[in-house]
Amino acid sequence: MASSTGLASDRRKSRKAHFSASSGQKRKIMSAPLSKELRATHGARSIPVRKDDEVLIVRGKYKGRDGKVVQVYRKKWVIHVDRVHVEKSNAATPSVGIHPSNVVITSLKLDKDRKAILERKGGKKAAEPAAEKKE
Repeated sequence: MASSTGLASDRRKSRKAHFSASSGQKRKIMSAPLSKELRATHGARSIPVRKDDEVLIVRGKYKGRDGKVVQVYRKKWVIHVDRVHVEKSNAATPSVGIHPSNVVITSLKLDKDRKAILERKGGKKAAEPAAEKKE
């Protein structure tokens, strides 16, 4: 039996919870890992993706491309990155949806709320290296 009341180990229930998640829950699920430099700086491993973050695509057809997040499309579980487009026969160039698990965040758009989240997530780890450098 699962120890947490909010989680189910049953496949059917887990899938239902995933696909019927609210927008706020989707935000958290649509997190992406931080680059090694950001991980060392902030002491957090991953954070929800937001518009204006810079990302590097590490999986799939567009692997190796980087760019700024133009849109986080929670309804379709994808993010849209600038410079990642497809050419259509009618000359339109729609952006391609990329799942957040297939990218690494290379630069964060920091505001006061995001800084508070990073302090809460990795405050102890981020404070330790700074203290060691001062000594």
